[in-house]
Amino acid sequence: MKTIQGFVLIDVDVVALNNAGVDSSTALENAVMTKKIRKDGREYPYVSGQAWRFWWRETLSRKIGWQMSPVTREKKIAYTAANPNLYPDDDIFGYMRAAKIEVTDSETGKVTKENVTLTRVSPLKNSAFMAVAYNPIVQNWSSMTRQDGDAVPYGIDEYCAVMKGMFSVDLDQVGTFSMMNKSGFMNINESLKNEMLESDAREIDDSHVKDAKGNPLKLVRLTDKVRNKRVKDTIAALKYLAGGAKQTTNMADVTPKLIVLAMFNSANHPFSHLAKDDLGKAVFSVDALKQVLNDYGDQLDGKVYIGRRMGFMDGLEDKLAALSEEFPSVVDSVNGAIDAFVETIQLEN
Repeated sequence: MKTIQGFVLIDVDVVALNNAGVDSSTALENAVMTKKIRKDGREYPYVSGQAWRFWWRETLSRKIGWQMSPVTREKKIAYTAANPNLYPDDDIFGYMRAAKIEVTDSETGKVTKENVTLTRVSPLKNSAFMAVAYNPIVQNWSSMTRQDGDAVPYGIDEYCAVMKGMFSVDLDQVGTFSMMNKSGFMNINESLKNEMLESDAREIDDSHVKDAKGNPLKLVRLTDKVRNKRVKDTIAALKYLAGGAKQTTNMADVTPKLIVLAMFNSANHPFSHLAKDDLGKAVFSVDALKQVLNDYGDQLDGKVYIGRRMGFMDGLEDKLAALSEEFPSVVDSVNGAIDAFVETIQLEN
């Protein structure tokens, strides 16, 4: 298995990036609370993984020009086209299209319902964004005010935070689809398979799964050109990441201020503890990164790419420069590191 593993820090001030609805725990009228979670007895603001994925999708559509899979809504459910041949977001972000069709037996005339559900586990997996250090969330007054009439006050949670997030891309899974009758693995039907094969896709053996006779199951894989473009676009989009609630009055830049990117020959995500709370201040631990590179060096495929925005954690400059002398790594600006890493992506077979 080959994966891309990424670690990201964002730095935001006076924001409410992901709200959780009406706050009934306060006496303030019309109060809205931010998403928060408890750890070690304290409340930390966070941005849900779902929200981050929404920002990522929107960025791929707006800046990279992806044609997004159309969404169909029926009563209380919604689903995309579930066509990863046409729509790259169905491929990268996964899908579930639950459906049944009526089938009439030609001999008995009996009508039954056949399950034709298509599901796909997302090759792109990501965490939530969570504050690294403890800084209390503050509930402030705000108001809707115009020239005439009384102002309408309301309460809003706001915070400053350095927030960490992780993501992983399963490169073997990108552009590769199975027809196994198992939840998450019935990616395509016969019609989609034929459509893909007509678009120069090919069948390959799944060496990890055998049928009842011990033969490897067949997978359908898109062309290397398509697969490479989709992965490169996904990583490159991080340079333009934008989103979050309350942008009108609490505008925030959510592009990475520090990023670590590496390719591994395993599914391990070793970067989870690169940032820590140091007496209320978020810090990035170069020593923790060194330990990871020592422990997982045999699984590392290529160099580690580290990008830092000047003005953010400037005290790391000398330590990161020294790191690049000890380990196979590239230290650059955030965008420079992303661009250099993207150039190394080359999916084959």
